[in-house]
Amino acid sequence: MEKRETMWESYRRRGLSRRTFIKGCVALTSLMGLSSGMVSKVVEAAETKQLPVVIWIHGHECTGCDESFIRSAAPLASDLILNNVALEYDHLLSAGSGEPFEEHLEKTIQAYNGKYILAVEGAVATKGSGIYCMSGGHPFLETLQRAAKGAAAIIAYGTCAVSGGIQSAAPNPTGSAGIGHFIGAKDVVNVPGCPPIPEVMTGVVMHVALFGKLPPLDSQGRPKQFYGNRIHDTCYRRPFFDAGLFADSYDDAGSKAGWCLYKLGCRGPETYNSCGNIRWFQGMSYPVQSGAPCIGCANANFWNQGPFSDRLPKYGPLGDIDKIGAGLAVATTAGVAAHGVLSVYQRSRRDAEAAESDEVKGGEDK
Repeated sequence: MEKRETMWESYRRRGLSRRTFIKGCVALTSLMGLSSGMVSKVVEAAETKQLPVVIWIHGHECTGCDESFIRSAAPLASDLILNNVALEYDHLLSAGSGEPFEEHLEKTIQAYNGKYILAVEGAVATKGSGIYCMSGGHPFLETLQRAAKGAAAIIAYGTCAVSGGIQSAAPNPTGSAGIGHFIGAKDVVNVPGCPPIPEVMTGVVMHVALFGKLPPLDSQGRPKQFYGNRIHDTCYRRPFFDAGLFADSYDDAGSKAGWCLYKLGCRGPETYNSCGNIRWFQGMSYPVQSGAPCIGCANANFWNQGPFSDRLPKYGPLGDIDKIGAGLAVATTAGVAAHGVLSVYQRSRRDAEAAESDEVKGGEDK
């Protein structure tokens, strides 16, 4: 904590080459959802900005978000912690414990007041004066408010921190809720998911670390580069939805052929996340690809929307869902036909204009 390096200084101290540093910056640029034209700005920030101090506190949760985070592959979680940020407090990843560890938290809050990034994992338990979730001998609510007061930026990791998660499922005996209700007027970057995708977690904290500001957010406080599309929009099974081809059970011929899982309860049409493009396990797969419908774990109150095998409401704003696919297929066919007719017309017109031009040139030559 005494000596805060830049990312470039951290690389040099560990004997890493300039080439490795540039490659790391390029990877971070891509990870943050930025265009290649931003690489130079990322390099400049990594050379000049001191590693940001990060305080990561845990509320009412299962530590699944931390477990997801340490499986980040681009960059590796170890590289992020050792080279890109100064992680001063985290129950799972810190070596310290007990009273000295809690004292270190208080010292860090005071020494870097207004400068540190606060990452929050887990919901706030409110009933019983917060006794259902204690941290360092204090109700988590007190720890959250004390740490949030001096934070330069706050990131809510996971659906629990964003909207209460499974702890807030009916009948919610602990009175759990998302952190946004308890930190005043401070802006929060919401990174929902149960758990969030590790590369998404890394991309968000590095955007704040390198640029000193929050990434562009949608109306629900989620970073647009990671929550701008529905699972449905990026799903490789989408063509089967459009064609009206749905699996009726997990082991029928349609399921084995990769047909749409909508009838089996897939929440993809209403869930915004990056599972379909970033995926999990270093891009290897995600639930829909492995044959399991999306359960909408990035949605608020998703635990109360079970059973997960129940399909979404049959009748939506477009009508009977069983007829939507067939209708889209007809519309697609009509569109293709119209496009073909237009193409033939344009080509005929172009040929006629070319022939007319040749005649004019021929007359001029005479």
